[in-house]
Amino acid sequence: MVLGDLGAEVIKIEAPNGSDDTRNWGPPFKNGVSAYYLCANRNKKSLTVDLKSEKGKEIIRKLVKECDVLIHNFKTGTMERLGLDFENLSKINNELVYCSITGFGETGPYKDLAGYDYIIQAMCGLMSITGDTDSGPQKVGVAITDILTGLYACIGIQAALLERKTSGTGQKLDISLFDAGVSSLVNIASNYLMSGKIPGLLGNFHANIVPYQTFDTANGKMVIAVGNDRQFEKFVKLIGQDKLSKNPLFSSNAKRVENREQLVPILQQVLSEKPTEFWQALCNENGIPSGPINNLEQVFQNEQVLAREMVVEKEHPQAGKMKLVGSPLKLSKTPIQIKHHPPIAGEHTEEILNSIGYSIEEIRELKNNKIV
Repeated sequence: MVLGDLGAEVIKIEAPNGSDDTRNWGPPFKNGVSAYYLCANRNKKSLTVDLKSEKGKEIIRKLVKECDVLIHNFKTGTMERLGLDFENLSKINNELVYCSITGFGETGPYKDLAGYDYIIQAMCGLMSITGDTDSGPQKVGVAITDILTGLYACIGIQAALLERKTSGTGQKLDISLFDAGVSSLVNIASNYLMSGKIPGLLGNFHANIVPYQTFDTANGKMVIAVGNDRQFEKFVKLIGQDKLSKNPLFSSNAKRVENREQLVPILQQVLSEKPTEFWQALCNENGIPSGPINNLEQVFQNEQVLAREMVVEKEHPQAGKMKLVGSPLKLSKTPIQIKHHPPIAGEHTEEILNSIGYSIEEIRELKNNKIV
């Protein structure tokens, strides 16, 4: 979808009648269209093909002659069994950038295992640091390793396309959810690799910065994110606790991390005395990073979200008028355009087949034989 937003012509390939499971994930549905499916499928055309048939494989080979990039998310070895692996397809088009996305990658002892985001979050260590002692390990609220893997694939594809300008040939990308999940550990992984100390559940605390967490206010919760000593000195003065910045236990961020358990209750006591709106206004006026914890109604009515066009409307032939999350990519010369609604399965089959040389009669025969 990101590549499509950026202007690529993207063809989504499924089995006849549609095989993307997310088409059926829900509720909610609108006129039979899944909200889940809508979230990641705009700016794509849909072609349905039976890849188990020789005529279906021939369609893919003809497409490969015309395409810059092929992305697949089959289990390791599936494309090889179909004869649609990189080695075979690069003989047809040696400029092809071929991106394999699997659960655990195409090498290593786990290469044949299926990978789903929830399992990956558990196995990569992400759940071991998410949640608190009361909740136990928790997953992130969205399929974050799916999202990260897609973004890494997008980065890798664009890098391969740039390299192709020099070499004149494509290459294969082996991208996995598990690798993306491990990479998401960033500073927590670095802390462990340096110290050898296994981190526990971090809850809403930051492992390396204090105070950088949620606090209870008189009427709710908010996040205070004090990122350096200068901000800390300013913050404690604002809340009438300027003596804390002079206390040797809290005089530097490193000291505050070491003495978190002494500092946080003091700050919590003060912040609980007034409402979120009071503290939010005070922090905003004085340059202290902070924010309320918004629900999704508050998010999608937020003036900043609307100003940044992070909600867009598009007409869908089955669902009717629908709202989608906008793109975070704001490009001055080539702005994002939503040209295509998330497609109905097989919606563009005839158009695509015709563009690679199939006649109307041949397309009719393929449909009658359930190849497309």
